[in-house]
Amino acid sequence: MSDKVFIFDTTLRDGEQVPGCQLNTVEKIQVAKALESLGVDIIEAGFPISSPGDFK
Repeated sequence: MSDKVFIFDTTLRDGEQVPGCQLNTVEKIQVAKALESLGVDIIEAGFPISSPGDFK
């Protein structure tokens, strides 16, 4: 068994489900870079089929 804990973040997917929260592509990239700088291992960014922005 590994002693490493993996951090799996869904902010960019589930976070947009909150009423009134919409991030554009630039904002999503900023959030992803911030999560990366914090050492997050896996970033779930959305589903390409859900919108043209997510596809991009």
